[in-house]
Amino acid sequence: MDPSSVLLTDQVAVVTGGGSGIGRGIARAFAAFGASVAIWEQNAESAEAAAREIDGLGLVTDVRRSDDVDAALARTTTELGPVRVLVNNAGGVFSSPILETSENGWDALYRANLRHVLLCTQRVARVMVEAGTGGSIISVTSIEGVRAAPGYAAYAAAKAGVINYTKTAALELAPYGIRVNALAPDITMTEGMASVAPPGAEERFGDTVPMGRPGHVDEMAGAAVFLASSMSSYVTGQTIHVDGGTQAASGWYHHPKSGSYILGPT
Repeated sequence: MDPSSVLLTDQVAVVTGGGSGIGRGIARAFAAFGASVAIWEQNAESAEAAAREIDGLGLVTDVRRSDDVDAALARTTTELGPVRVLVNNAGGVFSSPILETSENGWDALYRANLRHVLLCTQRVARVMVEAGTGGSIISVTSIEGVRAAPGYAAYAAAKAGVINYTKTAALELAPYGIRVNALAPDITMTEGMASVAPPGAEERFGDTVPMGRPGHVDEMAGAAVFLASSMSSYVTGQTIHVDGGTQAASGWYHHPKSGSYILGPT
């Protein structure tokens, strides 16, 4: 095995929602490993700042809109070359209790967290098939896609949809050499999370995570580099939980005083 197989040299990668948080961390990592990176981001200021940081291409794009996706893909191909790696990272969340969720609220969460996965995957996969190059498509889902999320039913349903869509897309695209996988984080200390978390929150987060701390965007980015590179050439249809063991814990957590594992209320 050649250590250079983890490199992304001369590959063109797209990261949606790459202006901040996990997406920005993945974009930085891809650039560090040699890729030319296009950031498709709705916020013009963060798109420009993130692209400037990695000497990449920042395109103001609403990935919920097919016309925007088509235009961004055309510009990316023209300015950087054919896309070989796609990261569907864009998303959003707000409270949606079942008895209170409106149809508009449901549709908004579906569009923000699942519809764009179809649009971006479909458009980029068509280019990959036409070029005959194969490629890697990675979607960022959530631990909420595999467990109940009281108060966030619509968000959780959309994230569960990403996981199943990943499996089906992997089978349909495997004959073309296109691998499709997903990453499922739990608590990740993005700059946004850090700015709103109350004092002591990071320690409390650690009580619910077997590894005793929240994740860092670079840890998500490391998994993304693995899935984008030829190091994972036989991995497809998988959801990798980059969550410090939370999904495996299934309700077990550290007692805040003793540190011992307990199940249920203290």
